[in-house]
Formats: sequence, structure tokens, C-alpha cells
Amino acid sequence: MAEELKQTMHKRGTYDESKIRHLDDTEHIRTRPGMYIGRLGDGSHAEDGIYVLLKESIDNSIDEFNEGFGKRIEVSIDNDRAATIRDYGRGIPLGSLVDAVSKLNTGAKYDTSVFTASVGLNGVGLKAVNALSLKFVVRSYREGRMHEATFERGRLQEEHYEDTHEEDGTYVYFEPDPELFLHFHFEDETVDTMLRNYTYLNTGLAIFLNGRRIISRNGLEDLLNDNMTAPGLYPIIHLKGDNIDIAFTHTSQYGEEYYSFVNGQHTTLGGTHQSAFKEHIARTIKEHFGKNFDVQDVRNGLVAAIAVRVIEPMFESQTKIKLGSLMMAPTKDKDGHPFPLSGVSVNKFVGDFIKEQVDNYLHKNLDTAEVMLQKIQDSERDRKAMAGVTKLARERAKKANLHNAKLRDCRIHLNEAPKKGYDKDNDPRFDSSLFITEGNSASGSITKSRDANTQAVFSLRGKPLNCFGKTKEVVYKNEEFSLLQSALNIEDGLDGLRYNKVIVATDADVDGMHIRLLMITFFLQFFPELIKKGHVYILQTPLFRVRNKVKSAGRRKHQKQVSDDAAGAAILKKQKSDSRSDYETIYCYTEEERLRAIERLGPDPEITRFKGLGEISPDEFKHFIGPEIRLEQVTLHKSDQVGDLLEYYMGKNTMERQEFIIDNLVVEEDLPDEADETLGEEE
Repeated sequence: MAEELKQTMHKRGTYDESKIRHLDDTEHIRTRPGMYIGRLGDGSHAEDGIYVLLKESIDNSIDEFNEGFGKRIEVSIDNDRAATIRDYGRGIPLGSLVDAVSKLNTGAKYDTSVFTASVGLNGVGLKAVNALSLKFVVRSYREGRMHEATFERGRLQEEHYEDTHEEDGTYVYFEPDPELFLHFHFEDETVDTMLRNYTYLNTGLAIFLNGRRIISRNGLEDLLNDNMTAPGLYPIIHLKGDNIDIAFTHTSQYGEEYYSFVNGQHTTLGGTHQSAFKEHIARTIKEHFGKNFDVQDVRNGLVAAIAVRVIEPMFESQTKIKLGSLMMAPTKDKDGHPFPLSGVSVNKFVGDFIKEQVDNYLHKNLDTAEVMLQKIQDSERDRKAMAGVTKLARERAKKANLHNAKLRDCRIHLNEAPKKGYDKDNDPRFDSSLFITEGNSASGSITKSRDANTQAVFSLRGKPLNCFGKTKEVVYKNEEFSLLQSALNIEDGLDGLRYNKVIVATDADVDGMHIRLLMITFFLQFFPELIKKGHVYILQTPLFRVRNKVKSAGRRKHQKQVSDDAAGAAILKKQKSDSRSDYETIYCYTEEERLRAIERLGPDPEITRFKGLGEISPDEFKHFIGPEIRLEQVTLHKSDQVGDLLEYYMGKNTMERQEFIIDNLVVEEDLPDEADETLGEEE
């Protein structure tokens, strides 16, 4: 065996001088894009690569604003495929324009006398945008002169100088390379959220998105007001200092919610500044009230934002979504002089500010302090009341982990450390999914047809409990909710979430819709962050199967094709079994798709309506949960108030809701299909 292994390894190639390669800057970025922008993606996720490219382009404009140059930035997205950014800062020095956007480790951000607290410090940003773009155009306007350079996939194509009357500043245009970013598109909401975050952190900055102005006058206070889905129990506490800005309040929702930023960069995974905030806000509040509250009780329902400015920040990756800096500034600048914050740790800086400012605020605003104290005491009382129940539920969960009849687990989970061989551009952990199914028949079909590596199944027994208006005690007393919480591993927050996608898979009938609503109510009531972070989906399954014999190869060749746009991307599959090898089958998700399928296949097709997931065979079902899976993401809009939504849909049966149901009631009648009649006449 050892000899066979040795021979196999030898066949892979000889390691000698011929195998040593040198990659130029552009080749290195394009060969290893994950090192620079993380995952590539198609734009459906906020952390996909195309948004990193957009962010890297805008970061330079933000740095100009922070240095006091340029109060507006113009951003346009062309056909969801290309982006243009124009700022009115100082402009890149004309003679260094090409080097600044094409050579790694080239830029002015290394000189802290020019950029005191910028986001980009490693000289990569625009170089990565350039190298990963099909077309990249950059212009610099300075003092009546303009220098333009055009690149394709990082290679300079042309450049020229000319006189201009344009205002000083920088223009960037890029088209992400479709060879790298497959089937990509910019989503309006994701871009809008990114730009709004910039304005929250830079009061006075106006960003124009396709001509529409985005501006914030109250900074982090506006951020919380725009993103909270439950009203604050007291007015938002907004405190500013040198190099730090915090805002927070408590809501009636469970859990904690944080927004953190460094030098204008949204650190979605937090970092040392966010950890310091969580530690010291709890400690300061405990000391203010002179009570030994549990940290969990103090922070329950807390919604907060923190923004800090760090000299030469260190991030844990090129995507800059988690701060790794332990200190607020290096020991000395390039001239050997210490910075004002040299030697001060991030933890101490944040802690000292919170201890002084929050404590002072609570002493001056007694009404707010009283409401905060009441919230903490309520959380403490609820936690203690659940103590016994929680203990029993955890013991039950431990036993269930050994043999959970409701859970058919998968091999790969989101919260695992990346294993050797994982590709950053296509990390299988992000494909990990949990299907929450209705009944054993549906779970059986999915279990038999799933990908056991990344797809797990959790089976519900009938309709779950309507938990609207109930305390979290119901999560632990209800066996299904308790086991589901344990399966997801979200009892202590989303940091340990085991599946990237939580997919509710029910029949497309009245009962199925009701179960969907009950599950969404559960998540909104107790784990709203699961929805806010984009982890919850609804599985779309076909309503109809339409098929007919294909009479000949010639007819099949000349049949009218149904386009993805026209037919809503109806899944077209040939049956693999011998008995159906001469049939053409179309799965339809809507009535419109069914009519188009009838038009395609000709007269008298065989039409099957799926009443439930259990009626679909595993051989067929694998098409619907594979690469062509259709998912509808459950989202919360900024204007949505969770309490009001749940009260309307899941609360008492009010007259308002009854009238809405009556006004929107759809009655189905068995009428002859116009498409069928037309086809019959043609025959």
C-alpha cells in the first residue's frame, strides 16, 4: 500500500526549478481572488465579492471626505452590471495614477501625515478592483488637468492627458469580470444599505445613488431608527467623543443586536471594539445601579452601534469585516513621534469612554435610567423563572443530540472551522442548510434526495404552537421548539449557528401557508436576528408537472423554446427511466408557467397537480433542492415593526383582519382552460 501511494504521488509531477512560478500583481489577484475579496458569489449575499469591489472603490472617496475634501460622492449602477463612482476630493496625483491602481503596495495611505485614519492601508483596494474587472476606467482631475487610464482584466490598454474644466476629484468605472463572478448582479437594497452606512458615519456627507440623495443628519441615531424592527423602550442614547461614537437603547425583543464600524468601514463580524463595547456597557450599567446583575440580563434586548477611528487599523482579512487591532494607534509615526493615542488599547479606550459618558447620562436622565432598570429586572425575572425549565430542556437536547428522531443532520456546518482544502471562493459551509418540513412524508422525500454533506432535515409534527405574545419559556417547554433551537445552536446568539440557510419547506396549500407563518412568528418573536441577517428562506416547489410524448427528434428540434424570462425559469428535465424516456417533462411553479408548458408541449398533455411535498418522488424532488433550487428569502424592511406585524397576523381575530381576508379572498372555479380550447381548435 505504501509503495502504491508513493508511486501515485510521484505521478503527480516532479518538484523542481521548472515548477517555481512568479506571478505579477494582476496574475496573483486573479489567481487567488479569495485572498483579496473573500468569496466571489453572484451578488445575492451582502458579503459577495462585487460589493467588496464597490466598497473598495468608495473607501478611497470616504477617506478624502474624512480628510476634509469633497462633501458629495456620486454612485451609479448601470443595468445591475457595472458601477461608477465620482468624488470631489483632491484626486489621485496625475503622474502616479496608473501605478496607484495597478501596482500592489503602492499608495499614499502609508503616510499618516496625508491620511490620518483611513480604512485602506495595504495598497490593495483599487488594484483588486482593476484586476477583477472586465473593464476598468479611472480618471483623476487636478488643477485643470485630467489623466485617464483604461484597463481590461488589470492590463493597461490606453491612457491620455487633457485639459479640463471639471472639479477636482476621482472617477472610477468598473465592470466585474463575468468569468469570475458567474451570473452576478448588483442588488439595489444591498447597495442602498452600504451607502446609508457610510452616511451614518460621516455626518454632512451626501451620497447620490443613481441621482437619489442619501444623507444622515443624526449619524448612528438615524442608523438605529432606520434598522430597529421594534420600538425602543427609551429614547436612543447617542454619545460622541474624540474618535468614538456610540448609540444604544433597549427593546422588548429577545437577544442582542450590534452595528460596529471602524474608520467608516462596517465591521459585520465585529472585532476588538465591539467586544469592548459589550463588556463595558454591561459593567457600567451594573455599577451605576449598584446591583450584581447577570450580564445576560443587562444586554437582553440591547440594540447598539459603535464607531471608532483607529490609526493604521489591522483587520483579520482583506475584506475588513472584523477588527483585529489591540491598540488605538502605533507606538510612533514615520518621523518617530508618538501619536496622541499611542499605547492606549482599544479595550481601555472604549471602556473609559463608556464608563464616564454613560454613567453621567444615566445620572442626568433619571426617567431613562428607571426604564432601563425595569427592563433589566424583567429580563432577570424571566430568566430565573425559566431556570428549571431551561435545565430540563438542555438535558433533553443532549439526549436528542445522541439520537434526535426529528433531525437528519448533514456532515458540514456553518460554525465549523474551515477544513484543509476548503476553497474560499466556494466554501461548502455557506451551503449548509436545514429544511424544516411538514410531516414525515415530506421529510422522507427530502431526506432520500438531499445532499447529505450540506443539507439537513428537521421534521415537524403537525402545526407548531402559535407563540405570539408568549415568553421565551415556551421555547424550552415546547419539545419541537426546544429541539429546533438546539439543532440550530442559537440559544446564546447567532455566533454558533450551524446552518447558513434555514429553509421552511411546506405544502403549497392553506395548512402549509399557516405552518410557514407559525414558523416565521417563532423566529421573529425569539430570534429576529436570524431573519435580519438573511438566514431564513421559504422553499418554492412546483405546483404542476406537465408532460407529453415527443413524437420525433425533428419536432423536438423545431419546438418553440420557452425562455427563462418568459416561463419564469421553469425546470425542464427529461425522465431518466426507460418507461418515460420518450416523454418531455416541464415542472411549473405558477399557473402562468403551466399555460406556457401546455403551449409548448402541444395538445392533450398529461397534467399532474402536486397537492403536497410527499407526493413528489425522491427522483423528482432532487431537482428541486439541487443547483436549481428556488428559494424566497424572508426579509424585514426598515419600516416593518415586528410587534405590529405579529399582532395583525397572529393576534386576536380583529374586524380589520376579517375585512382584509374577505376583500382579498380568491375563489377558484373549475373552468375550461383557454389554452386547451385553442389547441383543440388548431388540431
